[in-house]
Amino acid sequence: MSKRDYYEVLGVSRTATSAEIKKAYRKLAMKYHPDRNSGEDGEQAEIKFKEVKLSYEVLSDDQKRAAYDQFGHAGVDGSAGMGGGPGGAGGSFSDIFGDVFGDIFGGGGRGAHRHQRGADMGYNLELSLEDAVRGTTVKVRIPAQISCDVCGGSGAKKGTSPKACSTCGGSGQVRMQQGFFIAQQTCPTCHGRGVQIDDPCLACHGQGRIQKHKTLSVKVPAGVDSGDRIRLAGEGEAGENGGPAGDLYVQIHVKPHPIFERDDANLYCEVPIPFARAALGGELEVPTLEGKVKLKVPEGTQTGKLFRIRGKGIKPVRGGAVGDLLCKVVVETPINLSDEQKDLLRQLDDSLQGGGRKHSPNASSWLDGVKSFFKEMGF
Repeated sequence: MSKRDYYEVLGVSRTATSAEIKKAYRKLAMKYHPDRNSGEDGEQAEIKFKEVKLSYEVLSDDQKRAAYDQFGHAGVDGSAGMGGGPGGAGGSFSDIFGDVFGDIFGGGGRGAHRHQRGADMGYNLELSLEDAVRGTTVKVRIPAQISCDVCGGSGAKKGTSPKACSTCGGSGQVRMQQGFFIAQQTCPTCHGRGVQIDDPCLACHGQGRIQKHKTLSVKVPAGVDSGDRIRLAGEGEAGENGGPAGDLYVQIHVKPHPIFERDDANLYCEVPIPFARAALGGELEVPTLEGKVKLKVPEGTQTGKLFRIRGKGIKPVRGGAVGDLLCKVVVETPINLSDEQKDLLRQLDDSLQGGGRKHSPNASSWLDGVKSFFKEMGF
């Protein structure tokens, strides 16, 4: 076989990435594989297939590729083999399918299923509004599959080790071929683990993991809100066969507060105000998360009036300015009046009525609207 430039054989540039080289190889290998060609065309296809496979073996290996780039064919002669004849010279046709579809079916090389990352876990953490705003540290106790400390997560008895599955060779999957069709399924011997354990660990019964409860300290940053998540790396389920553990995601839920409602960085509350103080004006004591503050109420304050106290809200966990406290005034009607108090209110009402509309501007405008409505309706 003539020694053509390996990049030329695969039809890629000398700066091609590993992915581009692999893609080119797959395409040409499918085209020239002897199993897909017969007769005189088959002989030529076999030669081209060997050339394609040899080029790929060199260029897919970083060390061989570097030597080839520097010294040409002399740098890699003898380091890459061409295989045997049509049946095994370049591997069987199923090998090409395995290379093309390995990632899709979860195949890949030997030992692909040896180490599996553990599953992520979730935990719902309820907090008071005060703790969410100020930040806190909470201890949580969670059930989890943790790595067996007796066998180190291998599943094998101490002093022994797992061995590659004799059925799948450690891949965790077996492939069955009929003509051009390939079915790939989990290995029935190792159940996808890729290994066999002849002498299992007595503590975990060969699973490599045991069920336990563990207590963790969760540091909650100031300003969190419902829906925020805190990630604890490596605190999820233990991995299989010594694989890395998953993560724990702590989901924040802030409990309803008896006084305040939160809207992003702002806080809202309703403040009842006596009838006389709303009319005459004065001061009110208003609660905040940092203590009480005085709120000046002008005379003639109506129900629904919103007062803003700046800087008494929440500093968001992701940064930004501190929010405000918004206080909605609710004028309270007095109840359980004595006869004397009722008489005084009647006198006040008579006095207000005698003053015309200037004492009740809202009621006056409302009455004007009602009269206009009735007039338009023809009543």
